[in-house]
Amino acid sequence: MRSMEKRRGRGPAKASPAPPASIFDPRVNFAVLQFPGSNCDQDAVHVLRNVLGQSARLLWHKESSLGGTDAVIVPGGFSYGDYLRTGAIARFSPVMQAVQQFAANGGLVLGICNGFQILCEAGLLPGALVRNRSLQFRCEHIFLKTATTDSPFTNRTPADKLLRIPIAHGEGSYFADEATLAELQAKRQILWQYCSAQSELTEESNPNGSLLNIAGVCNERRNVAGLMPHPERASEPLLGSDDGRLVFESMIAALETKHLAPAA
Repeated sequence: MRSMEKRRGRGPAKASPAPPASIFDPRVNFAVLQFPGSNCDQDAVHVLRNVLGQSARLLWHKESSLGGTDAVIVPGGFSYGDYLRTGAIARFSPVMQAVQQFAANGGLVLGICNGFQILCEAGLLPGALVRNRSLQFRCEHIFLKTATTDSPFTNRTPADKLLRIPIAHGEGSYFADEATLAELQAKRQILWQYCSAQSELTEESNPNGSLLNIAGVCNERRNVAGLMPHPERASEPLLGSDDGRLVFESMIAALETKHLAPAA
């Protein structure tokens, strides 16, 4: 992603500390990663903590452990200034080794915008994000169709509901070879697609040239997902849409169900 809003590298931002959690705390504990150049990390913490009432904390990229984390958010921004290629440097950060192991153990991981690019670079998600078809940075609200509710990231989305969520990216065009696309379709790994206000998958509703209008996908195990639109920027009515909170509420519901499930 590239824009005039690019932030310079910096140390970890100081967010207000998360409320103390006891061993019996029913809240989901989210870790929101923070790289040099991240600019949506604070937004994600705000939504998770202040809007949805969960536990959320920032985790600097040099950390080698996720601690007691239930789910990981890899936020949007311009990690490492987007040098070399979007997400190409961030995927080597120490914290990503912990994320790789967390995902391998079945932990929930969601990448948003630059976070989606990082997860693809790290091999946690299939495909790649390349330059927008228009070669322009696109910043606008779009409509999303939820292709399947059978995932920890979409289970709370009502059938046939369109999500109105903003995008802000220059490299958001999803690309994969034909074999990978066929596999994504066969295994229902396409979670979100760009569509019109009438729920049609049209060329006009595709803001970046993504193949099959893909806005977000998950891995085969369905515990890692990424999307280019920003649900954290559409989680309060004040912002013009609160459709994005359905993504986070789905994760919370999936984790609560997992915690309540009887031991095998």
